[in-house]
Amino acid sequence: METSRADMFRQLLNRDPNNSMLLYSMGIELFKKQKYAEAREYLSRAIRNKPDYSVAYRTLGRVLYELGEDAEARRVFAEGRKVARSNGDLQTIKEIDVFVRRAEKRGGGEVGTS
Repeated sequence: METSRADMFRQLLNRDPNNSMLLYSMGIELFKKQKYAEAREYLSRAIRNKPDYSVAYRTLGRVLYELGEDAEARRVFAEGRKVARSNGDLQTIKEIDVFVRRAEKRGGGEVGTS
């Protein structure tokens, strides 16, 4: 029986439960499978363990957007944008801005990219 990527990440996380890269990777796998509630937990843990992990904010914001939690998505995107700016991560800023515009279109109103 073939082991899924999610199973592999679970096994690795059993050995190193606070590894932000593994938590992020698990969150991405769950996001791809549209298991948004589970993805939120792993991505939130990744950020708690590594508060300057800008791509984790971007993905967590996307998860929250998919869950319809627009206010929290806006907050996470705004925080992620600040983190990405302080890291000099211009690509992540651009990607966050794309999702902010989508959220604005869906919900009408300012999301806050400043």
